[in-house]
Amino acid sequence: MPSYEVIARNHSSAHENRIHSDEVAQRYGFKGALVPGVAVYGHLTRRLGERFGGDFLGRSIAALRLIKPAYDGDQLRIDLNEEDGQHLAECRNGEGTLLADLRVQLPQEMPLPETPLSLSKRAKRRGRVEIEWDAVRAGEPYPAWDWEITAAENRRFCEQIADDLELYAAHVHPHAILSIANQALTREFVMPAWIHTASEVRHRQALRVGDRVVVRAVPLEKWRRKGHEFVRLYIDLHRDGTLTTEIFHTAIFKVAA
Repeated sequence: MPSYEVIARNHSSAHENRIHSDEVAQRYGFKGALVPGVAVYGHLTRRLGERFGGDFLGRSIAALRLIKPAYDGDQLRIDLNEEDGQHLAECRNGEGTLLADLRVQLPQEMPLPETPLSLSKRAKRRGRVEIEWDAVRAGEPYPAWDWEITAAENRRFCEQIADDLELYAAHVHPHAILSIANQALTREFVMPAWIHTASEVRHRQALRVGDRVVVRAVPLEKWRRKGHEFVRLYIDLHRDGTLTTEIFHTAIFKVAA
C-alpha cells in the first residue's frame, strides 16, 4: 500500500492547553506550537480505515506512541506495514524523522475486561481546579458524562485532519474517539500546558454517528520522570449499557520547566 501524505495542522491554537501556542511551546524548548497528538493519531488511522473499514473500528487493539512533536505545516508521511503479526502504521515528517507509530491487532475475540479499578462508587463533581500532583488521585473515578456523537461534530473532526473517507459518513472517526479521552482530564482540571504521550484504544464495537454513549474515567497511576509529572487514565464508553471502547491514556500533566 502506498504512503499516505497529509499536511499537519494545529487546530488547537486557541485551546486552553497553551502547549498548542508558539509562545508557551517555545518556552518549554519546542520550536513552535505542537499539533495535537489526537490529530496525529487520526492521520495514522487513515490507511487502516481504507484497508479494514468497519473491521478496524469494530474490533481492534491500537497502541499509539507519540515520539516527537508534529508542527503546523509539516508534511507528514504515513506508511502501513505488517510486523510480527501486527499492523504497524508509522508517521514521519519531511526530514524522515519518526514522529509516532501505531501498532494494531485485529483479534478474532476480545474477552470482556476485568475493569482495572472500580468505577461503581459515586463520584462527585467538585468544580475544576488547576492540576497539581496531590490533586491527581489514583483510583478516584471522575463523574461520568454523556456524549452524543452528532454528524456535525464527527464531520468537524474529519475536517481537522483532512480525512475524507466515505467510511466516516456513518462511523465515528478514531480522532473523535481519542479526543474524548482528553476531556477526562480537562473536565476535572484547569491545565495550562500538558502533552499527550501515548494511548491504547480497544475498539469492541463500532461507534456510529448519532450514538449516545456514557463516558467514565479513573486515574490508574501517576509518576515523575526527568522533572515531568505523568498520569495514566482508564476511560471506557458504554452505549445502551454495552461496553464499546476502552482507552488507556497517558499524558504529561506538568511539563518540566
